[in-house]
Amino acid sequence: MKKLDILTIGGVTLGLALVLWGILMGSPIGAFINYPGMLIVLGGSTGALLVSFPMEQIKQVTRVTMQALFEQKQDVGALAELFAGLAQRARREGLLALEDDLDELEDPFMRNGLQMVIDGFEPESIRDIMETDLRNLGMRHMMGQNVFRTWGSIAPAFGMIGTLIGLVQMLTALDDPDMIGPGMAVALLTTFYGVLLANLVLIPIAGKLATRSEAEISYREAIVESLLALQAGVNPRIVQEKLKAYLAPQERQDVEGKGTAGSRAEEL
Repeated sequence: MKKLDILTIGGVTLGLALVLWGILMGSPIGAFINYPGMLIVLGGSTGALLVSFPMEQIKQVTRVTMQALFEQKQDVGALAELFAGLAQRARREGLLALEDDLDELEDPFMRNGLQMVIDGFEPESIRDIMETDLRNLGMRHMMGQNVFRTWGSIAPAFGMIGTLIGLVQMLTALDDPDMIGPGMAVALLTTFYGVLLANLVLIPIAGKLATRSEAEISYREAIVESLLALQAGVNPRIVQEKLKAYLAPQERQDVEGKGTAGSRAEEL
């Protein structure tokens, strides 16, 4: 279940608010609004992005941005409970009995892996197929990150281009005092726009996507190990303990606390 990532939106909002506050403490906001400078940075960097990447990858920018704005919790604790239950059932009734559980699995990666286990694929084949899937997933994630990293490196460069344009306009109009101000505004503000866009939005989004990708791949690696343990008929308790290794110490304590509470409830 995806939920809105408050930290991403809140971080960008807080950064913009503090920058605006700093501006308003020393000058009116209108002094920092320059449409030619915005056009140079946004238009130029977007054009360079179109040159750098194929159209199919550019089309995915909106979808990739949504991945940064919405978080999907990778609950390894719930995964441990799920596979412990599957292992118990497999030991009692056999692997074929797990076919009834396939339709209840929402994750296609987990469902396909369990189907291979039920169908009797060799463990080496299952690992190879699923790890190939993981490698391709990582490559797709890396492509999305590269779009924002490249965009983040291009935007300040076009800010500098805007600065050069503004300086040229200013120097060619020294005999006209009315042109010096607008030229200087373009010269200074385009650098400001490029640096702000890159360091407050684009590069942080690339970093957030990288963090999300690492978490998802680690979660799916846990699924692979659990499926292979399930196929090998490993004790359900061992499967659960193996998955706890993917948890941070505090999360591990929380899961163990829930398990203890559940055991006491069963005794009562």
